Amino acid sequence: MELIAMVLVPFPVGFLVRNRLAAFVTYVAVHGFVFTAQTLNLLVEWVGGSTEAFGAYPDASDPEVLAYLVVNAVIFAAGLGLVWLGHRLGARRRARSAAPVALES
Repeated sequence: MELIAMVLVPFPVGFLVRNRLAAFVTYVAVHGFVFTAQTLNLLVEWVGGSTEAFGAYPDASDPEVLAYLVVNAVIFAAGLGLVWLGHRLGARRRARSAAPVALES
């Protein structure tokens, strides 16, 4: 779920939002919501008996939990990089289209 959001959201947000800080805050808000929903879903399944994410309940192994956090941190960092890239390309495009046009008679 978080990976899908990272592919679909950050670049367009960075490209379309003029203010860089607002673009980053928008992505952080979207990512925070998706990360919370994803984690809640995994925890509900885990308590229900699923061992796919964290091992057997209640003895989750620390390396699996740490790996979950590390993978999500990498996804988050990649999303921030896409916001930055989108903003940079959007700013170049806006600067190019705002340049005066020389009209010759």
